[in-house]
Amino acid sequence: MRPRRLKNEINVVPYIDVMLVLLVIFMVTAPMMTTANIDLPSVGKAAQQAEKPLEVIIRADRTLALRDLAHGGSEREVDRKELTQAVLEAQARNPEQPVLISGDKNVKYEAVLDIMDELQRQQVKRVALNVQVGGK
Repeated sequence: MRPRRLKNEINVVPYIDVMLVLLVIFMVTAPMMTTANIDLPSVGKAAQQAEKPLEVIIRADRTLALRDLAHGGSEREVDRKELTQAVLEAQARNPEQPVLISGDKNVKYEAVLDIMDELQRQQVKRVALNVQVGGK
């Protein structure tokens, strides 16, 4: 008499049965589900145009410039103290005007974070980073 050898097979029939039962359940319940209507905003529903930002430019040599896009977009050189003073004055005139920080591609990210940190310490609202996608 030979010793009985073990079979190393998985019986998949019960798994197939369970999957078929689940399929039937989903097929029966899917038509009963209610769908929600979502009202998407249209282009004409915008209440107001977005404010043009106050742009802080950080050059490769870490010099700073300020450009007010809401008032012509002329660029002027500033130092850190003048920068925070000018930004606070602009936000006092228009609290909803965003501040956009634009850094040269060769400037270290630490310089950009220093300016952002300084503006946040002065409690400037709506500070954002300018992200340029693609190469110029």
